[in-house]
Amino acid sequence: MSNIIKPGGDSEKSQLSLGTAAARQLATTTKSVPQMQGISSRWLLKLLPWVQVSGGVYRVNRRLSYAVGDGRVTFTTTGAKVQVIPQELCELPLLRSYDDVEVLTALANRFEQKTYKAGEVITEVGKEADCIVLIAHGKVNMIGAGKYGDATVLGVLADGDHYSYEALLESQDYWQFTAKAVTASTVLILQQSDFEAVVAQAPSLQKHIDQFKARSKRKQDTTGQAEIELAAGHSGEPVLPGTYVDYETSPREYELSVAQTVLQIHSRVADLFNEPMNQTEQQLRLTIEALKERKEHELVNNKNFGLLHNADLKQRIHTRHGPPTPDDMDELLATVWKEPSFFLAHPRAIAAFGQECSRKGIYPTSVDFNGNMVPSWRGVPIFPCNKIPVSDSRTTSIMLMRAGEKNQGVVGLHPGAIPDEVEPGLNVRFMGINEKAIINYLVTSYFSAAVLVPDALGILESVEIGRGD
Repeated sequence: MSNIIKPGGDSEKSQLSLGTAAARQLATTTKSVPQMQGISSRWLLKLLPWVQVSGGVYRVNRRLSYAVGDGRVTFTTTGAKVQVIPQELCELPLLRSYDDVEVLTALANRFEQKTYKAGEVITEVGKEADCIVLIAHGKVNMIGAGKYGDATVLGVLADGDHYSYEALLESQDYWQFTAKAVTASTVLILQQSDFEAVVAQAPSLQKHIDQFKARSKRKQDTTGQAEIELAAGHSGEPVLPGTYVDYETSPREYELSVAQTVLQIHSRVADLFNEPMNQTEQQLRLTIEALKERKEHELVNNKNFGLLHNADLKQRIHTRHGPPTPDDMDELLATVWKEPSFFLAHPRAIAAFGQECSRKGIYPTSVDFNGNMVPSWRGVPIFPCNKIPVSDSRTTSIMLMRAGEKNQGVVGLHPGAIPDEVEPGLNVRFMGINEKAIINYLVTSYFSAAVLVPDALGILESVEIGRGD
């Protein structure tokens, strides 16, 4: 019987030489080092100037500022009903540090819920300003008159924003802008008459308001800092003003954070399986890479010192329509206008910005950065960072910062020399061998970040990605 040869291969009887499968048993293969998909470019770690911190704490001393509150308000929902949390009213400048929960609850209960469709006007310029408006959900444009009488967008408000507490303090004042809903919006409105009724029944609130008005009369510069009085352009011999530079009495301190893990390697693996690569070295290399990824994630997202959570609220702006447009990026540049260093955005946000530029027929140039060509806007490079989160609603944020201690910008923090250091702020310490012959190494990274002055960091929020027309 003749041998049957299957298509694509020979039968065993027709094989005339050693097969490759068998030959490989005697061959030495060429191997790659272990690969790890989670390793990213980590541009933030490369771009931040790092400051050595002695004693584990970094104190940011600033000039005294009269910060009377400018936070966002939080709400609760029960079905279709939206209510403001009473204590959250302390985020309003007028009620900052006021702690009478009973009075705050009385105020919260007097807010009236209203809904508006996209394009509807909430308050209109020129009409009497007799209420405060809290944006519970949606996006609202503040529209005013431009230089030549045309309408222009003065700002964008979104969830948690508010306007305008000043209306509750004055009588017969008028709106200086029109508030128009960009999307379907839910707002809570407190009328001036209701506010005054609560004040009349709460002496503690009246006292608090009187103190607020007194603070508001103190001299401040355009940034809200205690003014330094100067004289200029004078002639003759006038009496020059005396002055001094006041400091914050309770400056913020940044304590170094830590990321740690215990690397475990069996002694048999470490002793016998070290050719052609050292198993301990490779295990440590990948563990350190994972710690660096976590380090960048914390620098972006940590609620205590992460950049997304530590940008001043005045430095947060919203996109006008959803996707990041050139106009939005220009507005972000206006918030960090003093020597901006770089943008940081999720790769999908960078793609969305590129699509908007193409749609408008704009083609931003790339800039050379250490041999890498990176996209830029107005000459400021845009670097990708996959640690900036993308929400379930496919929105994200874009950061712009000024970097460096000399520039009063954003800096990274790490300790000076530490024991068993393998690179700044990161060490590997031998912890011994347990009864199961497993070698333990403690791998530790110490780090933090600080924003030296508020205008060093700006954030474009509510950036929609992947939205097509």
